[in-house]
Parts: sequence; structure tokens; C-alpha cells
Amino acid sequence: MSTRQTRLPATPVKSRLMRIAFALLVIVAAFAAARDWRDREVTQPPGVLVSAEPLQRDVTAAPIRVHDYTLTPRARFRLTARVLAGERYRFALASDLMPRDLALGWGVMSDSSVIEQLAISQSDRFYFWKSRSNSLPAPVEQIIASSANMHLIAASAGVANAIDRARVGQVIELEGLLVDVAMAKGGELRTSLTRTDSGAGACEIVYVENFVIR
Repeated sequence: MSTRQTRLPATPVKSRLMRIAFALLVIVAAFAAARDWRDREVTQPPGVLVSAEPLQRDVTAAPIRVHDYTLTPRARFRLTARVLAGERYRFALASDLMPRDLALGWGVMSDSSVIEQLAISQSDRFYFWKSRSNSLPAPVEQIIASSANMHLIAASAGVANAIDRARVGQVIELEGLLVDVAMAKGGELRTSLTRTDSGAGACEIVYVENFVIR
């Protein structure tokens, strides 16, 4: 003996919700594809693209207020560098002030023949690198001194847009101030003032007044 089951048609409300959910999935997928296309890596030929090291000089300047943060200038800062990696943050500490970090390289760390031998990544406001083989393409000290993870604070909407558009492999120029950041609810983030450090506290915090993608 067999029984016959009849599938009931979807109710108008359920059908409408399914169409809305599908439309939202399509929108999210399209947005992700557009972001991936916008962020696609720029390939560069072998050789040092940026030979000059960052320029830094002491400065005496009044604190800068941005939102609920107080920025204390520590040094005037300028560099030309190759973008090694970029990471956007929405929920990290001070992400409303510094929504994107860029890992930047100059000297040997602007050379594709060196970079291609390293696995480079970012997470939790840190920049990481490791060799893809059993040997390093350059001395550790040289890699550390020729690259840095930078927390970037845009001084204007135009600068913010340029920072957001920067792609891995591109050469950028930036100018601004190295700053310490005091938060309204307490706590402080201190900028690095040297390129030879690594680990916690080694990131530069830059109040970017000018940012150019070459």
C-alpha cells in the first residue's frame, strides 16, 4: 500500500521572502566581486622600485583632535614605498579612526624578486612575513628595516579615498605626521619612531596629509 504526498505551493509571503533573500545574495556576491577586482594586485618587474628610505624629522606641533581622539605629533614623516599588503578593519580598536592598514616596503622590500619569495599577510593590526622556502631572499635585519606596517589616519576625505584605493604592488607616496593616539575612554596607542624594530609597538601611526598613488 502506498500513500501519495502532495507538495503545497509556497505562500505569497514565503515566496516574496525567498526572492528578497536571493536578491540580497546576488548583491553581496556582486559587491564582493567588485571589491576583489578593485583590489587586484599590480605586478611589477624585478628590481628595486624605491631606493630612498623614509624621511623623518622632529617636530613641535599642537595636538590634533579627530572625532573622540587626540593625536600628539611626534615627527614629520614622508616616504615613497611599494604596497606589500593592505587590510581593512571594521571592528578592531580605533577602526573608525584608522580603517585601513598598509604594509609598505622600500629598498629590497620593493624588489619583486625578493617579495615573490616571501609569504606576506596582515591580521589583528600586525604585518607578517615568512620565507616560502628554507632560506630567506635577504637578511632578516634588512627585511625588517625595509618594511613596516602602518596605521593610517586620513586628514581629509580625499586622502581617505586614496588610501582605500591603494592596491598591492602599487608605489605610493605619503606625507604627514607620526602621532600617538589618546582615546576618549582612556588608553593610548604609541607610534614607532624607528624602522628597525619589530613585534608589538613597531607599527607607525601616521596622520596622512597627502597620499599619492604613482
